[in-house]
Amino acid sequence: MTVLLTVLGIVLFAVGLLFSIAWHELGHLSTAKLFGIRVPQYMVGFGPTLWSRNKGETEYGIKAIPMGGYIRMIGMFPPGADGRVEARSTSPWRGMIEDARSAAYEELRPGDEDRLFYTRKPWKRVIVMFAGPFMNLVLAVAIFLGVAMSFGFATQTTEVAGVQKCVIAQSEERDICASGDRPSPAHAAGLRQGDRIVAFDGEPVADWAELSARIRDTIGPATVTVERDGQRLDLHPTLEKNLVVRKDADGEAVPGQYVAAGYLGFAAKTEIVPLGFGESVDRMGDMIEDGVHAVIALPGKIPDLWNATFGDGERKADSPVGIVGAARISGEVMNLDVPTQNIVASFLLVLATFNLSLFLFNMLPLLPLDGGHIAGALWESVRRHVARLFRRPDPGPFDVAKLMPVAYVVAGVFICFTVLVLLADIVNPVKIS
Repeated sequence: MTVLLTVLGIVLFAVGLLFSIAWHELGHLSTAKLFGIRVPQYMVGFGPTLWSRNKGETEYGIKAIPMGGYIRMIGMFPPGADGRVEARSTSPWRGMIEDARSAAYEELRPGDEDRLFYTRKPWKRVIVMFAGPFMNLVLAVAIFLGVAMSFGFATQTTEVAGVQKCVIAQSEERDICASGDRPSPAHAAGLRQGDRIVAFDGEPVADWAELSARIRDTIGPATVTVERDGQRLDLHPTLEKNLVVRKDADGEAVPGQYVAAGYLGFAAKTEIVPLGFGESVDRMGDMIEDGVHAVIALPGKIPDLWNATFGDGERKADSPVGIVGAARISGEVMNLDVPTQNIVASFLLVLATFNLSLFLFNMLPLLPLDGGHIAGALWESVRRHVARLFRRPDPGPFDVAKLMPVAYVVAGVFICFTVLVLLADIVNPVKIS
């Protein structure tokens, strides 16, 4: 059964992956056709074609390797300075430029002269190139908001899940009391499992974040009001200073860092709580912000990734994960010993995270990524506006093809990084708890 569920998780992720790629390319396709650009091909995947069908002027198909997708637009690059598009240079670097330029015109037909990509205004080209990543962002947001508002997330509440019998610094790796440990304030005051704390020092507490902050800010006598068996009781613990895990500005625990603060001595119960629209949007914003930071931090993670792959280094939980790793995680999700709705929610969040990563990665202003073409169109717009401002001749289209040697270097770096992540996902994968 475990193997069957793992295979099911991987298959479902593969289907989600193909849909995400097709959804991305649909953004490019629809906007290109909207602006009159001819699109001969719409393909999901790379390599040999498994299936294709011609509809109108476009061939739609699925290829063997689901590592991406593409649409082929006529005239991605402007002609050379002499107006020619065929490859003719013996220089390797120049040859790359002319090969890319000629490939953009290889399916040119009579009447296509006014349907070329480069002839469209810069703002239209920006829309066409941005539409693909934007579709992934829309899908990620839709999935995330749907999960957050209908299912929810694990949230600590003000209900007591357990009471610590003694005071133990949280920096110590133990939870069993020693002979010299003092009784915890919660245990001494009579706090019990199942109690729900409703007020602290006479003031109501709405949630765990507020209660935790009040406890940390208090050292000495306090009044804790709890609901127990339908009745309200006032308990009078004397909070002590203890070494507890430090929290960041968002109230999240920072692993390995501790501060001295007020200590009561109980564990809060965790429940799955659906979020409201505003809370869900805030949570989604945090997710996007974390994603941006993760993309920026990618180069710094390469040494740890290398050690985890070829050495005896630990594969960290925040290590980059590729398609193979995400598929393995999906397989593990299907085997979790939790309710089915938790499994569905976890799988959908994996898919949402993948689509968010596609959006952020493709927005990098580097060729051959969509962000590189967007940057080229924006630069052309700036050049033309400056020329008009200073009454200079129109500089014409910005020749993105001249950056193709750089694009090959960038693509080479991405391929090497992808292979490293792939090997790490195979020999030392990230695992979920």
